[in-house]
Amino acid sequence: MNAEENVIRVRDLYKIYRVGETRVRALNGVDFSIRRGEFCSVVGASGSGKSTLLNMLAGLEKPTRGEIVVAGAHMEKMTENELVRFRQAHIGFIFQSFNLMASMTAAENVALPLTFQGMGRKQRILKAERMLDLVGLSNYKKHRPTQMSGGQQQRVGVARALVVEPEIVFADEPTGNLDFRTSREVMELMRRVVREKRQTLIMVTHDNDLARYADRIIHIRDGRILRVEEPGAAG
Repeated sequence: MNAEENVIRVRDLYKIYRVGETRVRALNGVDFSIRRGEFCSVVGASGSGKSTLLNMLAGLEKPTRGEIVVAGAHMEKMTENELVRFRQAHIGFIFQSFNLMASMTAAENVALPLTFQGMGRKQRILKAERMLDLVGLSNYKKHRPTQMSGGQQQRVGVARALVVEPEIVFADEPTGNLDFRTSREVMELMRRVVREKRQTLIMVTHDNDLARYADRIIHIRDGRILRVEEPGAAG
C-alpha cells in the first residue's frame, strides 16, 4: 500500500453502543481506503452508520475496535488534546446548519479558524477575503449571515473549512438545508475548489443524486459497507 496515495485507511472498524441490555453495532467491521485528492461520498439512510463513521474519521468518537489512520496518524491511539491539535492542523468541516456566527461578517466568519493558528487579524482577513473570492462571494465580504441566502451562507461555510488549507475536508449533509438548484451549485463549488487545491473531501449524505458528484461512492447499511462504486468509471 502506498502511504502517499492513501490519506485515510480504515481497518476492521467497530463501534458498539450499549442500550440497556442491548448491544447496537453502529459500525460492524468496516474496511476501506481513501486516496489523496479524492472526493468520496458515504451514502446511507438514517441509522446506517454513516455519521458515526464520519465522527470516527474526524476523531470525534473513539472506536470500540479497529484502526483509523488519517494523514499518517493513528486516530484511535491519540489523546483528546492530540486530536484537537490534529484537527486544527489537518481537517476542515462543512456543516449542514452552516454554524456561522450571526454577529460576524462573512470575512470574519471565514477568518475565525485562523485565530487558532496564531495569525494576526489583518493577515487573517486578507486570507479570508481571498477565499471568499474563490467561492464567488466577492460582493458579500461585509455581509452578516442574516443578510445572505442559505446558498450564500453555505458558500461561506465552504470558504471557512478551506481557509486553513486542510489536507482533508469532512462535509456532513452539506446541502441538507438547501433547495434543489442551490444544492447542485454548492456541490459543483465544493468539487471544483477541492480539485484545484488537491484536497481530499469526504461527504456524508442520504441523497444518491448528490453522491454522484464524487469520484467514489461508499454505500453503507447497518454499519457495513454494501458496495463501492465509481460514477466516473461507470460513465
